[in-house]
Amino acid sequence: MPESPALLVIGECVADIVRRPGEPDRTHPGGSPANVAYGLARLGRDTTLITQLGPDANGRLIAGHLASAGVRVLTDGGAAPTPAATVDLDDEGRATYGFEITWTLGPVRLPDPPPSHVHTGSLATGLEPGADTVLELVRALRATATVSYDPNVRPGLMGDHTTAVRRAERCVALSDVVKASDEDLRRLYPRDAPEQAAERWLRSGPALVLVTRGARGASAFLPGTVVDLGAPPVQVADTVGAGDAFMSGTLHALASHRLLGAQGRARLRSLDTPTLTDVLRHGVASAAVTVRRAGALPPGDEELANALTSAPFPEPSG
Repeated sequence: MPESPALLVIGECVADIVRRPGEPDRTHPGGSPANVAYGLARLGRDTTLITQLGPDANGRLIAGHLASAGVRVLTDGGAAPTPAATVDLDDEGRATYGFEITWTLGPVRLPDPPPSHVHTGSLATGLEPGADTVLELVRALRATATVSYDPNVRPGLMGDHTTAVRRAERCVALSDVVKASDEDLRRLYPRDAPEQAAERWLRSGPALVLVTRGARGASAFLPGTVVDLGAPPVQVADTVGAGDAFMSGTLHALASHRLLGAQGRARLRSLDTPTLTDVLRHGVASAAVTVRRAGALPPGDEELANALTSAPFPEPSG
């Protein structure tokens, strides 16, 4: 593997209280950015997470979980309780969420040396007052780091629709890589097809826009190019953390192709189709491994490598 860039993830940790009919509640470490950081570290990437963790049982659970993968955690030292979410699963493993969350991230010491890539999104970029802190950090780091963003829209915390769209578009414009699910795009732009929304985002600044489609795989949008890749068939345990596993697998592949960091930005804007297909395969395979088991548990590097060689991927189109 080429020399690994230092990756920084900024965003929330959440204790996911998973509920399934007829079964006792189970608490899993979660939060979209935390899941991405955990996935990257499991893939052998040098990863730091800036977040909030309360001095409570959920905070200790999540801190231990992140440390087990090698994630370095930086916090603002506050005493706010660790955010929690209820995750209700239907008989097919599909998740709906309810939240008990505040996001008040204050000033945080940045890692030294500075990161080559910054990932953020989800509630951390949509809930004030912490969202302003996140935006300031991204702006400060963008001169020397590439940036990725995943809005991970949660309708119950979306607030005013116009404001939510404005916040998302502000983050898109600062990013080199944007990932969103087709559901995210429908929630933000209910009058547009997801493809139209992705094209609009692409014109606003990113080099690459990725749209995940659940069991139907994912699409990658470059200027003048769209590549679609189907997903291999899997037995789904639940979909918790699938999009985050796609994101960590994607960033892992981009790093392997030396497409992250300020020096990789120009190469990212001239991606060829075979490289882009490989990046998509990593993201889709990572998500496929994750949905086979309960909770947001993305693959390690050997597990992902096995999935890439054994999964019956459909031929890409585009």
